[in-house]
Amino acid sequence: MNRREFISTAWIGVLPGALSSTRSRIVRRSAQMPKNILLGLIFSANNPEEDLAAVRDLGFEACQLYIDGYSPELAVRLSKSLEKYHLKPVSLICMGPGNYIWNLRDGPSTIGLVPRENRPARVERLHRGIDFCKAAGIPAVHAHFGFIPENPKDVLYAEFIQTMKSIGEYALKRGIDIYFETGQETPVTLLRAIQDIGTGNLFINFDPANLVMYGKGNPVDGLKVLGRYVRALHAKDGFYPTDPHELGQEAPLPTGEVDFPAIIAALKKLGFAGSIIIECELAGAKNSYIVKTKGYLENLISVTYGE
Repeated sequence: MNRREFISTAWIGVLPGALSSTRSRIVRRSAQMPKNILLGLIFSANNPEEDLAAVRDLGFEACQLYIDGYSPELAVRLSKSLEKYHLKPVSLICMGPGNYIWNLRDGPSTIGLVPRENRPARVERLHRGIDFCKAAGIPAVHAHFGFIPENPKDVLYAEFIQTMKSIGEYALKRGIDIYFETGQETPVTLLRAIQDIGTGNLFINFDPANLVMYGKGNPVDGLKVLGRYVRALHAKDGFYPTDPHELGQEAPLPTGEVDFPAIIAALKKLGFAGSIIIECELAGAKNSYIVKTKGYLENLISVTYGE
């Protein structure tokens, strides 16, 4: 199972178990949390009625969705469930088809839209994802779009820009935004790409742990470069890579090398108003980790924004 397949299934065995233990004691939002910051969870929504009930029972107000197959029927079910449980959809994670190899050796040639192989099929899936977002009331599609070449004269860079321009325009006509997941290129290269594509509906899902785990930069400094485009943030932690062929290891938040107090302080300085989404790809993660991490973030955000 690759890491994105894990995301789509990681909470399936965890969240439904939360129903019996939290149905009568829903975890409430901290009274000190600023109203323009929402905490959320990334999860599979192939069974929206059950999945969204569990997420809401844990006290979350926002969500990012991973769905295997798109259909008009599922869009209706999802839209109704989002309304029923008062959950704000942040984005639809839309990737595939084809093999994605999550390391520093093979990732550049397998992930996203930079590699020519699978590019047409991946563009087609993104179009279907955008259409699904329109039908379900989800404001954005987001993905790892690939290891964007650092050299703007690289032919693959030019091809990537043209490909993303067509996707951005397709989404713009439907009122949908595109979120880039950070980490596989340096922040300045991502900034250049967004400006070169230039469709006006391109933003960032900022993942500080990815910048660390891919070895692409200090995430606090990354916010200085990308901050004005950040619409959502992944709450995830990790370590810098020590093997030049492999990503750094993920770690439970806040035990890794991401300076979350500095990240939240930087977001406040930027005037960030959006969603902070807990993402965990650690094998064996349990419901207790979600609740503990939620509490840590609520306290950190409340203290930082209250200063």
